[in-house]
Amino acid sequence: MSHYYVGVDVGTGSARAALVEPTGRCIHFESCVRPIKTWNDRPDHYEQSSDDIWTACCSAIQATLERARVDSSRVKGVGFTGTCSLVVLGVDGRPVSASGSGDDARNVVLWMDHRAVGEAAEINATGHDVLKYVGGIISPEMQAPKLLWLKRNLKKCWDRAGHFFDLPDFLAFRCTGNAVRSLCCVICKWNYVCDQGTDNLFVVVVALRVLPLDQSHWDDSYWKEIGLGDFPEEGYCRIGTRAVEPGTLIGHITKEAALEMGLVPGTPVGASLIDAHAGGIGVLGADVTGTNLPCEHQEMTSRLALICGTSSCHMAISTNPHFVPGVWGPYFSAMVPGLWLNEGGQSATGKLIKHIISTHPASASVQKSAENNDRSIFDELNSIVADMTSRRRLDTSVLLTYDLHVLPDFHGNRSPLADPEIKGMICGLTLSSDADDLARLYLATLQGIAHGTRHIVDALTASGHSVNTIFACGGDARNPLFLQVHADVTGLPVVLAKEQESVLIGAAILGATAAKAFPSIKVAMTSMTEVGKIIKPNQSTHKYYGQRHAVFLKMLDDQQAYRHLMNST
Repeated sequence: MSHYYVGVDVGTGSARAALVEPTGRCIHFESCVRPIKTWNDRPDHYEQSSDDIWTACCSAIQATLERARVDSSRVKGVGFTGTCSLVVLGVDGRPVSASGSGDDARNVVLWMDHRAVGEAAEINATGHDVLKYVGGIISPEMQAPKLLWLKRNLKKCWDRAGHFFDLPDFLAFRCTGNAVRSLCCVICKWNYVCDQGTDNLFVVVVALRVLPLDQSHWDDSYWKEIGLGDFPEEGYCRIGTRAVEPGTLIGHITKEAALEMGLVPGTPVGASLIDAHAGGIGVLGADVTGTNLPCEHQEMTSRLALICGTSSCHMAISTNPHFVPGVWGPYFSAMVPGLWLNEGGQSATGKLIKHIISTHPASASVQKSAENNDRSIFDELNSIVADMTSRRRLDTSVLLTYDLHVLPDFHGNRSPLADPEIKGMICGLTLSSDADDLARLYLATLQGIAHGTRHIVDALTASGHSVNTIFACGGDARNPLFLQVHADVTGLPVVLAKEQESVLIGAAILGATAAKAFPSIKVAMTSMTEVGKIIKPNQSTHKYYGQRHAVFLKMLDDQQAYRHLMNST
């Protein structure tokens, strides 16, 4: 009888679960999505409930099993992935409010919450050596600024808190009762320095797969200098005293959790991953033999994972560390054990596209037309773009935006400028407000996002990476125009996995590795992923997009010049 692994992914607005076969085939995930409530009572404050998230996960898992008519005894491992949000619990494991409302239900500070911009600036002003591992500049989306904000502004929260978790680690804790942390979370979002430079450390991480965290691994001086000396004084008991590589067996499902999840007690659980990193695991290992891709006869390090959803993440792996200004990392064993990781990103991509569409005067009419044609609004806009190109007798749709440019940093620039104060810009607006105008603006937004990706790839290349192929996954990867524009703007082929639910595949790989079905994550990656569609760049647009990229960079320079002028008055 066949067996399965369960992958669970908690995104910004929903939790999903899937049953995944050892071959990587994902079955019956479509209906197994459950919504998550978000509070946004104040600008830049986004809060959720860990109880609500857990309930959504359990419901999604149960729905997966029911739809597939699979007995829970056939599930041999579970893996969790989620957004890098901050979860606050009491000593008893119950929620503690991280909200000005005082409501304990609101105990999760969402990843996109920017309440701690000031605290991030203060931390950056220290110039501490730890910051070199985040491109020299910490983001308000990371946990240290948020923790500092909580300590300063919500004393009751700070005093009552017994545990501070990254959301993926919380899910594993809630499932097993084990408070062990994943290296992915503590390295990427908590400023824990895992440096392969010491031979002894390499042996501990790679051979034993378990790394005790003590004062020599957390940097005491960093926490003290930024005003969070409580942690070293407490022996780091609230943020983690032990960490393991992703996919390591951290424990087994408890009886209580099994009842809630609909699974069998004792099922192995793998150490978690942040959602974007799970996407990287679920897409980068595909066998490219016979594809004629630039990466065909090269190491996996020539591939870039582009995980595009509400925001976008750009994952580049390497055998040696590369310090890239404005790009997070290098992080050792934070995604693929034994390899270094650099993580670029854009704070708003899918969210930006939806914002541009929903705020345009023609949005309602285009949405109605999409419904009448039984297709998504993105397919409807793609059709309008194609029709406009034909009506105007243009050789390519890119000429529709000749004088329309979008700088996509509406929620700040995560990489490679690492500047949360950068704003979005649109150049070339007219008084037009019809469907054609919306389609042009939509296309220019896709182009702006793709130029952001090119900006990040150029920064990676300048610092030593050799990226020649993009492997994409996520919600926006279902949009063919989004993918083609990325291929054209970057000049690189874009590859999709055969199974497009790469984040869920990555989560299932964690469970499979924990269950000892594969000797390592690397082996699981190649065994559970396959190449699907390949989108090649249109060479005829190369010169045009080179000119547009120059405009993109000029808009960034101009905005920074505007800020300088305003600050000088």
